Amino acid sequence: MASTIKDIAKHTGLSIATISKYINGGNVLAKNKILIDEAIKVLDFRVNEMARGLKTNKSMTIGILIPNLEQVFCTSIVSNIENILIQHGYSTIICDYKEDIILEKEKLKFLVNKMVDGIVIMPKDEKSTAIQEVLDKGVEVLVVDRVLENVKCDVVLVDNLNASYNAVEQFIMNGHQRIGIINGPENVYTAQERLKGYRRVHEDYSMVIDEDLIQYGDYKIDSGYSMCNKLLNLPSPPTAIYITNYEMTL
Repeated sequence: MASTIKDIAKHTGLSIATISKYINGGNVLAKNKILIDEAIKVLDFRVNEMARGLKTNKSMTIGILIPNLEQVFCTSIVSNIENILIQHGYSTIICDYKEDIILEKEKLKFLVNKMVDGIVIMPKDEKSTAIQEVLDKGVEVLVVDRVLENVKCDVVLVDNLNASYNAVEQFIMNGHQRIGIINGPENVYTAQERLKGYRRVHEDYSMVIDEDLIQYGDYKIDSGYSMCNKLLNLPSPPTAIYITNYEMTL
């Protein structure tokens, strides 16, 4: 039979209230913490997460919703998020919506129904009302690598514009005049910002842009290959190519 809080109380001589407070994330005296931790180990006590969630209104679980688990960028984000959450006693539910807008909405609903305490998402649908609906239900949302119209939530962004500017400027400083770019999809915020950086550095150096040097991929390996061939087969090919994500670079 599984051990209970009463068993821990008997083992430690502490009150059930003190033990319950500690198990549910409250502060107790350091000496009591040591006693409880020892009893939990000896008695092989397991917290009933469902019961605790009902009592505290917290599941200690965070949903992570990403567009593609095969992308190194996405998996590195998941890995780093988990490293932080583990330190704070949180678990994760990771969902891959496979760059499908409909599946993205379904997975959002799935995570809300799982009563997660918050959701970290890299959305594909930048005009989606689904995220606002999640916020309206009181679930915290953190958006990564995108900007959403008319949605008020925390966002984590890379300075894509200046990063691109600096990358292309390195080519210019090394004497390149015809610089190709393999960018992401035209409707994706990060791709738009990276292209702005490419255009701005050309303007600042008074360099005319040949629009044939601008190609759009889909952030996947195959498109990097095909767009690179397209650039190299131009009558006047580029002497340098700026590729805007890891997979297309491969």
